[in-house]
Amino acid sequence: GKVWLLASQRLKYLYFVNLIQDKHVRSFTLFSCIAVNVYVKIFTNSPFLVCMDLALSQEEVIDPNYLWIGPDGKNLEGQIYTNLTETGKLMVMGFKESMSGAYTCTLSHKIIETDTQDETEMLEAYKFMVYVNPFAPGWQEVCNQLPHDCEDATNMRVQEARDRIEEFFNRQTYALKHDFQTLPTIHYVDHSFEVTRIDSCRPGFGKNDITHNDCASCCVVCDPGTYSPNNEVTCRTCVRTQIKQYGAKSC
Repeated sequence: GKVWLLASQRLKYLYFVNLIQDKHVRSFTLFSCIAVNVYVKIFTNSPFLVCMDLALSQEEVIDPNYLWIGPDGKNLEGQIYTNLTETGKLMVMGFKESMSGAYTCTLSHKIIETDTQDETEMLEAYKFMVYVNPFAPGWQEVCNQLPHDCEDATNMRVQEARDRIEEFFNRQTYALKHDFQTLPTIHYVDHSFEVTRIDSCRPGFGKNDITHNDCASCCVVCDPGTYSPNNEVTCRTCVRTQIKQYGAKSC
């Protein structure tokens, strides 16, 4: 099924502008939102980002209008890489490193007072910080054949390989003890088998438990101003030049 992400919180903001029209007071009220982090696997479509919070989605919204702005500051309506519905839901298709960043939607709608028929024009902003996850080209074709999430399936296969190697050594030890009078010079020593997890990220990605505390173990595309040239798990700060794009592999 489709996944929708709604902004979960709002902060009430500043300004009120009053206009006299047809003897009714029309006021404009602006709200702003807390950014919501979203993580998208590379070369896939993002979940639907909803230009509305949960509380508002349960109410009747009068004359809604939606304006989506991408990380480059451009209007996303009509862009070939976006799926923008009439109800303000945005999907970014074929997500790449360069598409990472802030996606902001401004929702305008009316509130009409029952007694006076006065209209209040509400402007509400929702911000999604969208980041890409580092799966190499070709992973999707493989994962589509699996009933599980690709990352979970990979971890399960690594654990299965570890268990099979251990089983091989245990059987070899049993055979050497019972079928050979003299042990070979090179042989397995009981309880000496150990597997060490090697943590790494692909170049241009890293882990940050401060910026991405809701996904601290995820390899996430390096932010502008940082880079990662190898398989380290930390994005380095570039002090020589200013890096403006996401996913830099060099300084």
